[in-house]
Amino acid sequence: MSRQNTRQKKFSSFDLIPGRILVGKYEVISLLGGGWEGEVYRVREVATGIERAAKIFFPHRNPKDKTTLTYAKKLYKLKDCPILIQYHTHETIRVKGTIATALISEYVEGDLLSQYLGKHRGKALPIFQGIHLLHALATGLETIHAKGEYHGDLHSENIIVRRLGLSYELKLIDLYHWGRFTIEDRNNDICDLIYIFYEAIGGQKRYSNHPQEVKNICCGLKRSLILKKFKTVSDLKLHLETQSWG
Repeated sequence: MSRQNTRQKKFSSFDLIPGRILVGKYEVISLLGGGWEGEVYRVREVATGIERAAKIFFPHRNPKDKTTLTYAKKLYKLKDCPILIQYHTHETIRVKGTIATALISEYVEGDLLSQYLGKHRGKALPIFQGIHLLHALATGLETIHAKGEYHGDLHSENIIVRRLGLSYELKLIDLYHWGRFTIEDRNNDICDLIYIFYEAIGGQKRYSNHPQEVKNICCGLKRSLILKKFKTVSDLKLHLETQSWG
C-alpha cells in the first residue's frame, strides 16, 4: 500500500495504550481528548522525562500533511503569544497499519473551562470573576490579532484554566487554521468572547437579574450591536478596564 493510500484510511480512534512508545521518543501516558481532526495524548519524553502533549491527526483529515503543516506554521507564527500552548516539533508515526502525523507541544495542567464552571454553584461564576475571565481572554486574543491571525473556534472546551489568583491564567487550544485572516474572522472571535462570558456567568437563566453594566457588555448577544460597540478586541479590553460599576 502506498503512502498516498495509507493517508486516506479512515478511523475514529488510535486506541493508544499507556506505555506505548512512539517514534522511539515518547511514552504514552493517557488520552486527553479527541475531536474531528484527531486525538490528543499526554506523553512523556523517554530521554528527559518531560511531559508533552501529542496531537495525532487522523490520516483522512490530513491529506499530504496539509492540515498539520498549516497548523504548525500558524502556531510558530504565534509563538510569542503567551495564551497559546507552545508548539515543539512535527513527528510521523505508524499506527493501526497506517501513517499518521503528530504535533508535539507543551503539556499544560489545568481544567477545561467547561469543567471549571462545573465546579461552581449553578455551574456559573460570580459576575466579577466572569469579568476577570473575559479580560484575560481579551488580553490574550489581542496578541493573536496583533499578529494578523485569529483563533476561529473559541468555546469552553478550547480554553484551559491553569490558575486563578488576582487574575486568570489561561491557555487556548485548537485554533482554526484555514485561510487568511479576515475582518469576519476577527469579528467572530470578538462575538465568541462575549458569548463565553455570557454563559460563564449563568446564561439565559441569570441574565435578566444581572446589572446594566453586564448587559452593556453582552448587548443582548446581538452580533450587530456587539460589533458596533467593540470594533476590535482592544476596544473590549479597554471597556472592561475603564467601565464604572454602580
